[in-house]
Amino acid sequence: MGTTQPIRNKKTLENFRNYYKKEENKPRNYALIVFGLNSALRISDILNLKWKDVCNSAGYLEHIIVTEKKTGKKNVLALNRAMKEALDYYRKTIETIDSEHYVFSSQKVKDEPITRSQAFRIIQKAAQKCGMKEPVSCHSLRKTFGYYAWKNGTPPALLMSIYNHSSYEITKRYLGIEQLDKDEVYEKNVL
Repeated sequence: MGTTQPIRNKKTLENFRNYYKKEENKPRNYALIVFGLNSALRISDILNLKWKDVCNSAGYLEHIIVTEKKTGKKNVLALNRAMKEALDYYRKTIETIDSEHYVFSSQKVKDEPITRSQAFRIIQKAAQKCGMKEPVSCHSLRKTFGYYAWKNGTPPALLMSIYNHSSYEITKRYLGIEQLDKDEVYEKNVL
């Protein structure tokens, strides 16, 4: 996991999330970041998604099923409003969508998804352009999801299940809980 942390500052997160929509108009990159921030999936699992995994002729699916590349475990997740809107924004820029094509397809290699290193470069560029100083990587998206879910009251045991973690200790590290987070609990819980 290294030193990658969740993106804690809400304004920074908003700028980062919207960079490719507002600054560069790159819908695929925008959708990748929004999808990563809202799915809690590893980047390898996101990049392996095909259009048939997220939508059909009737529209976007309510849930997608992913067999995680790293663990081999099945994970069912809901496509939330932000994910659907970002995918829709991206879809409108694609001439033809084949259900067998990768959602985050490479512009250089036909019928392949972008590479992990390309996804990393996309995320790094947005982070740098937004003035982020802390280390940011593809995993930051996954960790940011958990951090905000935890801050919004999601029990850590449920996050452990969402992440498919084998231990609570791993989930605690993912949440990136800092002293400021602990201080906030003391400030809010005056009896």
